[in-house]
Amino acid sequence: MQQQYKAKHKRMAFNSRAWLLSIGLLFCMLSISSGRMPQNSGRVKAVNLGGWLVTEGWIKPSLFDGIHNKDFLDGTGLQFKSVTTGKYLAAELGGGSIIVANRTSASGWETFKLWRINETTFNFRVFNKDFVGLDVNGNGTQVVAVSKIPGSSETFEIIRKPDDLRRVRIKAPNGFFLQARSEVLVTADYARSTEWGNNDPSVFVITFSGKLEGEFQVTNGYGPKMAPQVMWEHWNTFIVEDDFHFISTNGLNAVRIPVGWWIASDPTPPHPYVGGSLHALDKAFLWALKYGLKVIIDLHAAPGSQNGFEHSSSRDGSQEWGQTDENIQQTVHVIDFLTSRYAKSPNLYAVELINEPLSPGASLQNVTKFYKAGYAAVRKHSSTAYVVLSNRLGPMEPRELFPLAKDFKRSVIDVHYYNLFVSTFDNMTVQQNIDFIYTNRSQQLNYVTTSNGPLTFVGEWVAEWNVKDATKADYQRFANAQLEVWGRATFGWAYWTLKNVNNYWSLEWMIKNGYIKLT
Repeated sequence: MQQQYKAKHKRMAFNSRAWLLSIGLLFCMLSISSGRMPQNSGRVKAVNLGGWLVTEGWIKPSLFDGIHNKDFLDGTGLQFKSVTTGKYLAAELGGGSIIVANRTSASGWETFKLWRINETTFNFRVFNKDFVGLDVNGNGTQVVAVSKIPGSSETFEIIRKPDDLRRVRIKAPNGFFLQARSEVLVTADYARSTEWGNNDPSVFVITFSGKLEGEFQVTNGYGPKMAPQVMWEHWNTFIVEDDFHFISTNGLNAVRIPVGWWIASDPTPPHPYVGGSLHALDKAFLWALKYGLKVIIDLHAAPGSQNGFEHSSSRDGSQEWGQTDENIQQTVHVIDFLTSRYAKSPNLYAVELINEPLSPGASLQNVTKFYKAGYAAVRKHSSTAYVVLSNRLGPMEPRELFPLAKDFKRSVIDVHYYNLFVSTFDNMTVQQNIDFIYTNRSQQLNYVTTSNGPLTFVGEWVAEWNVKDATKADYQRFANAQLEVWGRATFGWAYWTLKNVNNYWSLEWMIKNGYIKLT
């Protein structure tokens, strides 16, 4: 398998200029021979190819099955309770100070997020983004959280009790184990072996507090030897040509394809990412052209993470996109790369500059700065591709991008509507959910749909809800209500997603089982 991967990888690493020429010729040949060149008219009826080129563990959990210590991935939150003090470890002041063992309950300051080095070795990041380490200015044994960049002094090994994985010891870089000497003194100077009893100050009981299962977690979890094999297998089997045929014969005319920023560095992206997603995207364009489908490229994961979620490949839940001009320019480069590569394809329909930037971390000022530069990057290579601007999540004004979009040609505002994720929907009945679509959602969509403004795109929606014991007929009514309302969006809509182990999130399953009919 490893040799097969290396052979594939070598075949990808040919001259990019020759590849661009050849793929351009293929686009032309296919469009002439198939007679199914996508038309730039009519509203988009699309499906997202989520979980393919940007990993989301909840879509395909089995992708993580081969990772050793897969519950200790990057971004996993751990809380450590000392068996001797009965209290939790905590970063005093949230970071920038000492580690103590005096908290009776655990929340933010008591949560340590993992940066995985290998299956047993980690850095611990605390609330204020400092890393746990040893006090190099003292005697080298007191445990502190003061460094912003992890090094050898901030690297620890977690040793788990074989028959009770919640019991752990933490081995410090000096070769000794951490111990809670008292509630206010945690040191790395315990040398004795253990019987894992409640009288051992080097034993802690862990509680999990959140996890991430995105692209960073899966590639870093498998490591550089296994990740290439696993990801290649995933890319070559999760979405295949037959899926494009299925899409084209079931009332859809487009695909929205989420990609990650590392695709612009293919075939040798930065660690821990794996080369090969660009090759998969190339195939998707050819398949889409063969079956007459439009393609919307969606930058789903931007460098630094624009929202801190796993689907933007955040390492530990941090949101660091857009905070420097260098970061914004790096993101613009990705847009430039993608547009230049596919501009000659007749089925490049739109480029979405970024997906779901989260307010207030992604400020309107920084988002606007990026959208201006991203629009210019698209227009440098294409005068016809639509440029999609995602509205921010979180606190924002739904028309806040209108002043910017009025100066853009062929611009689109993307809004995502789910009757999920907030407590408002927790206790709604079937009819209340349907009424919410016809009243509240309809009003929200109408507000951003104007005669002289940008086009509107419901870029993500799903026929899933928090209604217990809903019947098939209930799901059909809920889906049809959304199709009716989203059909008024002047650019179109895209279901999330084509394939998913959670059936109602899978448009393929919904169509095959008669829950949604588009033809």
